[in-house]
Amino acid sequence: MPSLKDIKRRIVTVRKTQQITRAMRMVAAAKLRRAQGMAEAARPYAEAMRATLREVARSQKDAEHPLLVAHPEIRSVEVLVVSSDRGLCGGFNANVLKFAQGVVASKRGMTLTVTTAGRKANEYFRRRVPQNMGHDYPQQSWVQYAQAAEIARRLAERYAAGEVDEVILVYNEFVSTIAQKPRELRLLPFAVAEQAEGEAAPLPYEIEPSPAKLLEVLVPKAVETEIFQALLENQVGEHAARMTAMESATSNTEDLISNLTLKYNRARQAAITKELVEIVSGAEAL
Repeated sequence: MPSLKDIKRRIVTVRKTQQITRAMRMVAAAKLRRAQGMAEAARPYAEAMRATLREVARSQKDAEHPLLVAHPEIRSVEVLVVSSDRGLCGGFNANVLKFAQGVVASKRGMTLTVTTAGRKANEYFRRRVPQNMGHDYPQQSWVQYAQAAEIARRLAERYAAGEVDEVILVYNEFVSTIAQKPRELRLLPFAVAEQAEGEAAPLPYEIEPSPAKLLEVLVPKAVETEIFQALLENQVGEHAARMTAMESATSNTEDLISNLTLKYNRARQAAITKELVEIVSGAEAL
């Protein structure tokens, strides 16, 4: 049975841990508000980009952009996995990495490249498929559009050059503060051709110099926007998961402190009773 000193030392240790988890919860809550605002502000832009691209592509059935055209045979696939750099966020990373592992396993028999955005994803796949690792893009303190543009530019160049036949994006989609859903998205070829099936429809406005020239600008920008939105969704999901995890940890420390305090009081009472018995026994002996 632990001594009173050991129990008291453990109570002090748990209280210090509680201070850390409470502080981390408050920091995550503050970051969550900012990250959620960034993600929500970017969604209308991403939706408008898709709608505009879909409309222009529908009017130009003969204009073939290299990022819109599917390769005749899929032999090489690149999977971009987005995770966080840090842990202490519950099952946030474990869920998306397990989901990504399933996506990677489904591409067996093909030439596979795994590109990661986040240290946790890089460490996970470097242990499992080191021979298939591509580039790694560490997460920044706050998501920047320049990073998304850099990733999109490299993937687009590889796809246009025929080095890969398909690019898959895997990330955590933010649903609510307590729910983040792993999602798989075919990034390249960009999914506009599927939505633009049917007869070419004339636009209600004129485009100068031409719709084909506009597609040259819109399509790469749309790929950048999809990656940027995924990074933002991952960022807000990480802070939400960390806030929830730290709130749960703080609650657990309170329960642990309560149990240890009860245990300490019982041990202290037992020690006092034992001393009283010894005193009474000694007095009777005299």
